[in-house]
Amino acid sequence: MNLKKYILDVQDFPKPGVNFKDITPLLNDAQAFHFMIEEISKFVKKTGANVVVAPEARGFLLASAVAFNTKTRFVLVRKPGKLPREVIDIEYSLEYGTNHQQIHKGDIRPGDQVVIIDDVLATGGTIEAIIKLIAREGAEVKGISFLADLTYLHDEKLLSEYNVQKLLKY
Repeated sequence: MNLKKYILDVQDFPKPGVNFKDITPLLNDAQAFHFMIEEISKFVKKTGANVVVAPEARGFLLASAVAFNTKTRFVLVRKPGKLPREVIDIEYSLEYGTNHQQIHKGDIRPGDQVVIIDDVLATGGTIEAIIKLIAREGAEVKGISFLADLTYLHDEKLLSEYNVQKLLKY
């Protein structure tokens, strides 16, 4: 199935110069959504992961369905102030400044086998921070899955040391 036909380009969103990939038409098509979740689920099962991890917000939409489908645990990665219990925090660099990613303390356990799931790979900063969070908790990244890879925004060797699934490339 050609998932690209279900993803729309929205120019100048959320700010001028950005070409936003709108996945809501894909989520709104039962067959396309099912196909995508099945493809990511096959990848998760192949890795032997027992946990899927995803950053907010669109990563949640994919990963929660995959976790349900694969009977794995699901761990949320959020920005500061969004998680109510004690958190593990990591600061990472952006092009201009820094940002933070957090998980609840204890949600990822030593020895866990993890697949990170997100909708789009852009510059890779968020995913690299999540990898560090996972390692800090004594778990292992078994794979990383993206719906779409925006290849023009990062070096082609980005994440090459990991088992990476990319359903679409732009």
